Amino acid sequence: MKKISILGCGWLGLPLAKSLIEKGFSVNGSTTSEEKIAVLENAGIHPFLVSLSAVEVCNETKISIENFLQNSNVLIIDIPPKLRGDSKENFVAKIQNVIPFIEKSSVEKVIFVSSTSVYEDTSDLRIITEETIPNPDTESGRQLLESEQLLQSNSNFQSTILRFGGLIGEDRHPIKFLAGRKNIENPDGPINLIHQIDCIGIIEEILKHPETSGQNDKSTEVFNAVAPFHPTRKEYYTQKAIELNLPLPEFEESKPSIGKTILSDKVESILNYKFEINRY
Repeated sequence: MKKISILGCGWLGLPLAKSLIEKGFSVNGSTTSEEKIAVLENAGIHPFLVSLSAVEVCNETKISIENFLQNSNVLIIDIPPKLRGDSKENFVAKIQNVIPFIEKSSVEKVIFVSSTSVYEDTSDLRIITEETIPNPDTESGRQLLESEQLLQSNSNFQSTILRFGGLIGEDRHPIKFLAGRKNIENPDGPINLIHQIDCIGIIEEILKHPETSGQNDKSTEVFNAVAPFHPTRKEYYTQKAIELNLPLPEFEESKPSIGKTILSDKVESILNYKFEINRY
């Protein structure tokens, strides 16, 4: 039985772990909350309390990370940067600090959950593929790109970088934040979203493919992962507000829109993955 460690059993990591267990994998899962240990145990996950730090790793944390990675073939890193508000962090340093533990472990493959924020928004609303050179225009995007590069440059394990678009699910949708708001920018910018179901499906498909699952050489692979559905922000969020009987959002029309259209052709051509939810 292949063992997988998931660093970060949050909104995506927890349902991913449950799905993998249903498919016969043994899963180690990490959390930073003692209260969540029981939640992981009840889901059949082997729980570990792991809190990464941007400073030197203490002995207690060292032991936790070593045990968390023990006998695992694959590590999935799903811990987004915390860069909003006053409590901003050095995310790159956190990834840098965990890499030596990966090198010394049995992990052959790292799947890093990144974001399409590594690509900048532009006024020409250009088409983005994996061949597009990233040029992030946010701090989150910059730290994610630097973290990607740290993992890709390491020859001790194979890396797959997954750049997800905006994450949505049954309990998570941007219209709940945008409903009734005024002067929303970029009405003509295309949406780039992906449902939780497809996030899980794509990761599971990567695990099935030898060229991306760590069974071959220590190469790296990058996938954009966004549903093939790109109406404008104004069209989509207005319609979604109507469907959910929410106050309509109002957009700022006087300024030119910026944005990008993310293509996920590699997901479909290399992984043979078909999006389950492309009209949300």
